[in-house]
Amino acid sequence: MKWFNNLKNKWGIQSNIQIILILIVFAITGSLSLVVSDPMLQFIGLSKDSVSPWIFTPLRLIIVFPVYQVLILIVGFLFGQFKFFWQFEKKMLIKMGLSKYFNLK
Repeated sequence: MKWFNNLKNKWGIQSNIQIILILIVFAITGSLSLVVSDPMLQFIGLSKDSVSPWIFTPLRLIIVFPVYQVLILIVGFLFGQFKFFWQFEKKMLIKMGLSKYFNLK
């Protein structure tokens, strides 16, 4: 359980229940983003059969990234952890140098 305490300290979390909820949100969002990306690619006319894997795989990764960012906020909200994931998203956008586009502080 040492890693539980390490995560709690790193993320500024007080309870074990909250960390379990956060880990569940990460798991659901990761799986859900892959499930959602396929219909999005099919909507724009791309499938594994119609495009080379050398093109399809990078395009899928490009689609999955923003889908994941939106889904993590939605799933986090549903599990009562929106505040944590909103802070998580802001930190990531700032580290990526995109804070000036989203007016983040």
